[in-house]
Amino acid sequence: MYSVEITNTGDSVMKAKSKDAEILIDTKGQGINPPDVLLASIGSCLGVYIRKYAEGTGLRIPGFNLRINAGFSEEKPVYFKKISIDVDLNGAEIDEHRKKSILSFIKNCPVHTTLKNSPVIDINIK
Repeated sequence: MYSVEITNTGDSVMKAKSKDAEILIDTKGQGINPPDVLLASIGSCLGVYIRKYAEGTGLRIPGFNLRINAGFSEEKPVYFKKISIDVDLNGAEIDEHRKKSILSFIKNCPVHTTLKNSPVIDINIK
């Protein structure tokens, strides 16, 4: 089971803690904000799966970059209407068949799969 604890002390900053790591999320634009965290989550998850694919197949990918873009819907309540992800394998020579194989594999990332399957979200106020 995964667990993250969010703490706020009365200002615009949220502290997210999981295991021994913390990140600060700022709702006033001074740093990464909640929508950025969601995009970073899917991007980093896909990145983990790119690395797993490379290691599992022996494919040499020394490094890569992902660019994740999204725009909010115009209707309320707002939500990301579309998330676009560009994967740059930094010049690694990969044929079309291998690109399709990588794409198929990385779509198994649990964050991607979760977003595609509209999970039930229970919110309880104590």
